[in-house]
Amino acid sequence: MKALRAAMRRQRAQLPPAILAAHSQAIAHHLWRLPLMARCRRIACYMAVAGEVDCEPVMAEALARRRQVYLPVLHGRLLRFAPWHPGANLASNRLGIAEPLSGPGTWLRGAQLDVVLAPLVAFDTRGRRLGMGGGFYDRSFAFIRRRAGWHHPHLIGIAHEFQCVDSLPTRPWDVGLHAVVTERGVHMF
Repeated sequence: MKALRAAMRRQRAQLPPAILAAHSQAIAHHLWRLPLMARCRRIACYMAVAGEVDCEPVMAEALARRRQVYLPVLHGRLLRFAPWHPGANLASNRLGIAEPLSGPGTWLRGAQLDVVLAPLVAFDTRGRRLGMGGGFYDRSFAFIRRRAGWHHPHLIGIAHEFQCVDSLPTRPWDVGLHAVVTERGVHMF
């Protein structure tokens, strides 16, 4: 996994800015065509780093559609989600990722969101996600594995098509994705 993670991160980081921007626009277009996006009110996005798909086009459309946008905030070994708006004050967390400076009283837990857009390093054809290795998304959404009935949120991976691999190993703590959106379209699981 270490070699795959390094190779994918390297390939992602080498994308020219114009290609990255085009992929980000195409992904936003495909995402907003999903029926579940018409019903959602609270959407968690992320601030892109090192060639990750940029969520800014998704965030702009969300605001235009009067949706609430949230960004992940590190809370110990878990993620919480702080409200975001254009011009919000951001600061780098201990991993070097920008997050809102709003207080904990404004943060939501994962179960309070409708849609969570998750960055990833690789994904497979069964909806498994390889992240950066910190386990924040798996820990923060572990409750999904324990639920018998379907509830919120929908976990949607955001990636470049080249990040798709045939198979990733499954670990007991992994939380699968409901879909992945790439510049080519939507992979439903």
